[in-house]
Amino acid sequence: MDGYLGVIVIVVVVALLAVGGLFLLFRPGRKAAPPVPPPQAPPLPEEEKRPAGPVEEAGGAVTTVPPPIKPAEPMVIAPEVEVPPPSAGRMVRLRSRLARSQSSLGRGLLELLSRDRLDDDVWDEIEESLITADVGVAPTRAMVEELRTKVKVLGSRTPAEVRGLLREQLLAQINPDLDRSLHVQKHGERPAVVLVVGVNGTGKTTTTGKLARSLIGDGKKVVLGAADTFRAAAADQLQTWGERVGAETVRGPEGGDPASVAFDATAKGIEDKVDVVIVDTAGRLHTKTGLMDELGKVKRVIEKKATVDEVLLVLDATTGQNGMRQAQVFAEVVNITGIALTKLDGTAKGGIVISVQRELGVPVKLVGLGEGPDDLAPFDPEVFVDAILGD
Repeated sequence: MDGYLGVIVIVVVVALLAVGGLFLLFRPGRKAAPPVPPPQAPPLPEEEKRPAGPVEEAGGAVTTVPPPIKPAEPMVIAPEVEVPPPSAGRMVRLRSRLARSQSSLGRGLLELLSRDRLDDDVWDEIEESLITADVGVAPTRAMVEELRTKVKVLGSRTPAEVRGLLREQLLAQINPDLDRSLHVQKHGERPAVVLVVGVNGTGKTTTTGKLARSLIGDGKKVVLGAADTFRAAAADQLQTWGERVGAETVRGPEGGDPASVAFDATAKGIEDKVDVVIVDTAGRLHTKTGLMDELGKVKRVIEKKATVDEVLLVLDATTGQNGMRQAQVFAEVVNITGIALTKLDGTAKGGIVISVQRELGVPVKLVGLGEGPDDLAPFDPEVFVDAILGD
């Protein structure tokens, strides 16, 4: 009997222990046990790592171990080189822009000259219109005098005759017989050299880049010289223009010697057998003596390697007579061979073409007619006059 009771006591104790364990296991708020991570193989020492390629295992079996995967290197995409259009016919294509800015001058003159009675007051208005358009006092008086004489001979005038008279006089003042071609032909193995000068803010560096595009569009190979070393932005800007069309840009340290950069650019042009080297110079109009020394040195250093074929003066057409004063200073410093007139579509004072040629004695060769990269055009006097007068 005692043995039977002992067994019962043991069973009861085991049951109580089991119930207590279950209570502890499932009591509220108890966190679940963390999962047991799978067993991992210990890392092999460096010398024991398997090399890529076939590895002979025990028993003669051969296992190929793949090579380790290298992270992909970032792709460097070279900028796409553009193919600019040729320069021929650009001014004809851009004529509408010119007409929008100059048509008020043409319409005003045609209306005045078409009046039945041309008295002194009307001729004074015609003279004022021309002077306001920056034609200049001397050219204006010459035009008015010639128009008065021809109007007297004609007597009655049809609109077509009036237009013909005015067109003839404007063309005579612009002088279509001037040589407006750019001298950019190679001299044997030596490239032609174009020196670009002008005050900062006139669009000098942009004009240099656009000229490079134009020449490359005509099939020429070009090297650019960033000799405006006093403005780091000018060298960066010129290099960007060059990269777009595949022209190399030679530059120096900021604040370095401009003549040294011009020399290196010319040497690079000779080495690479290019057709044209275009050198962008500094535009600081400090003192005439300092400017003369700087530009004179640049030109002399270039001429140790090649001939300077063109010295282009960049002028902003919107500055009017202020631009004329700047032009005269540069003309006294270097032998200017041509003028690049920028922002001509942004002013109604297109008469500056006449006055700047008359004052400097050199032709306008290039005109900027917009902000686009191909908006620099060879100047065509007849297209210009027809844009002023309208159809």
